[in-house]
Amino acid sequence: MVRILSKLATAATFFACALAADLQILAPNGNTWWVARSNNVLAWNCNEAPSPATFTILIANKDVNVLTAPIAIIGIEDNFQCSQLITQDQSNQPAALGYTILFADTLNNTKIYATSEEFEIKALGSAYPTTTSGVSATSTGNSTSSASSPTASGSGAQELVGPFGAVIAAVGAVLGLIA
Repeated sequence: MVRILSKLATAATFFACALAADLQILAPNGNTWWVARSNNVLAWNCNEAPSPATFTILIANKDVNVLTAPIAIIGIEDNFQCSQLITQDQSNQPAALGYTILFADTLNNTKIYATSEEFEIKALGSAYPTTTSGVSATSTGNSTSSASSPTASGSGAQELVGPFGAVIAAVGAVLGLIA
């Protein structure tokens, strides 16, 4: 009996981790860049991934000559916001390739919940991307529209499979551990 309970506890932990892994940063990405010293939109799938409730938002760059380490641009962000207007004062990074946004634990920034695709910050005065599929934010950070896909080429089917895939994997793990 103890063995079964131990396996169920392991499966529950696995299931919780699988659900937390569903948090995704929708914009910026490889097709939606930011413009240096300008207001930019950050969006994530808060409705599909309600956990964690809060996180720290960091910006990083793979080139240590651009950024030597990730830096916090928002200390504590509520997940339910779904998007945030990042002002020029919050993220005044130089134009370069290889940036990523990280959502991290508010007490331990090395515990990463989500990482964006690599994106570019273009020079001041550059044009913004022409389509962001409804991704927008107000100056207070409240979402003004639903952000279901960052680009027209994004697959809605993939977004539906993600949460269900985690559930199916967890159920399979539980059944495999009990058997």
